[in-house]
Amino acid sequence: MANSEKKVDFESSLADLESIVKKLEDENINLEDSVKSFEEGVNLVKECQKQLQEAELKIKKLLDDGSSSEIESS
Repeated sequence: MANSEKKVDFESSLADLESIVKKLEDENINLEDSVKSFEEGVNLVKECQKQLQEAELKIKKLLDDGSSSEIESS
């Protein structure tokens, strides 16, 4: 179940990031809100990259020896 929770978190983060991009593209947003939204977006990007790297490592491990037990225990 932990894997599905991560997927939801990733998908949710991605949706939030898309929302922030749309907000930043709005010409009526003030500077303070722009900076705050940009900061939130950067944090979301970092979290998404982390989750993608973890998934990539797991896939590489599975391709190397067909086992994910070492990754799941860490």
